[in-house]
Amino acid sequence: MNLKEIHTVYFVGIGGIGMSAIARYFAANGKKIAGYDKTPSKITKELERLGVAINFEDVVQNILPAFLDKEHTLVVYTPAVSENHTQLNYFLAQQFTVLKRAEILGKITENTCCLAVAGTHGKTTTSSILGHIMATANATSFLGGIAENYHSNLILGGTEISVVEADEFDRSFLQLSPNIACVTSMDADHLDSYESPDALADSFIAFSEKVSGTLIVAKGLPLKGLTYAIDASADYRAFNLRIESGSCIFDAQTPTSKIENISFELPGRHNIMNALAAIAMADVYGISLENIKKCLGTFKGVARRFSYKIKTENFVLIDDYAHHPTAINAVENAVREMYPEREVLVVFQPHLFSRTRDFIDDFALALNKFDAILLLDIYPAREIPIPGVDSNWLLSKIKNPHKKLTQKKNLLKDINNFSGKVVVMLGAGDIGALVDEVSNELLKAMNHEV
Repeated sequence: MNLKEIHTVYFVGIGGIGMSAIARYFAANGKKIAGYDKTPSKITKELERLGVAINFEDVVQNILPAFLDKEHTLVVYTPAVSENHTQLNYFLAQQFTVLKRAEILGKITENTCCLAVAGTHGKTTTSSILGHIMATANATSFLGGIAENYHSNLILGGTEISVVEADEFDRSFLQLSPNIACVTSMDADHLDSYESPDALADSFIAFSEKVSGTLIVAKGLPLKGLTYAIDASADYRAFNLRIESGSCIFDAQTPTSKIENISFELPGRHNIMNALAAIAMADVYGISLENIKKCLGTFKGVARRFSYKIKTENFVLIDDYAHHPTAINAVENAVREMYPEREVLVVFQPHLFSRTRDFIDDFALALNKFDAILLLDIYPAREIPIPGVDSNWLLSKIKNPHKKLTQKKNLLKDINNFSGKVVVMLGAGDIGALVDEVSNELLKAMNHEV
């Protein structure tokens, strides 16, 4: 398929974070873009402002006539949509060129120098840091989150270098052809699309074998490549970590040199690991250590990755995408590091019935570390309910007595009843929109008190 011969691109599931980055890319390259999504969102509204036509009802009649020319129209879909999706099945039946998101990302980047970041945790932040660094080399980056420096999940540059977030879900990352790659973690996850943890590990091995150049891995992973670690022997090593004026400061040792006094705003050892992975990839590519250090100092973070919604002396509200026990533990460690003397309330929305079932005990142990817990109902996403798997079951597993099931309509009241002044809202579902509502109401109340 020659992308130059494609004039129009239709996206089924255009509001997804990965899908919308590709839609932005094609729009910036002069293609006519339209698509379907289940519900309006901040992402769809931003795409509409770019001139993208989006419909929210799954009927064939909503497909604009300009997108019915199958000779010059490409259809891109996300595996998150249902197999009986009406519009998708129409395009398939009419024999349009129909590709999964991962397939088209592979085609866009196959002739570039591709830097790919994989891992069950940390890949969005790592790829965003790397994209910020590689912007100095005019790279184009496709991200799985909104980079605060660019207010976008696409950093548009040239056509010679690409940075991609390599997603393991549905084995998507096997569509890529990376020149330099990193694997941040290989914890069991997405067991709804993998037969077992071993099958997930095998997919990472298959991904590592697709790397034509250098593979970089967190120390301890069962893959062969350059290693990185904090305060341990590795090819890339971070050490002398400390916090000064609210920023993390650390030194980094590379195979051939050393960078001292790197200033980095994102808290937590997990984020130092993310930064170190980005340092390693950029260094292997050939970015100067001086430029790497400068970029790390100006990186503002990723939306919904330890994002401060409210940060005053008397009250803190933090928003994070964490939806796996390992990620929840990382957030808890970071918040304790930043606020060691304060009580912390966690508001958690479990994501997927299958993930809740598969890691129920680990979720309970991770949530139990907070001083108080509020649990919302499970966000189903692409799944149907599983009998017996609900938030009440998870609540029963948590030993901390300061726990409660809550509903969205009662959440503000329950937060206000918490005596502590640090609140963390976690999850990968629509809690991302809910946190905006909560923060707005809390700020109104604060301003009224003043």
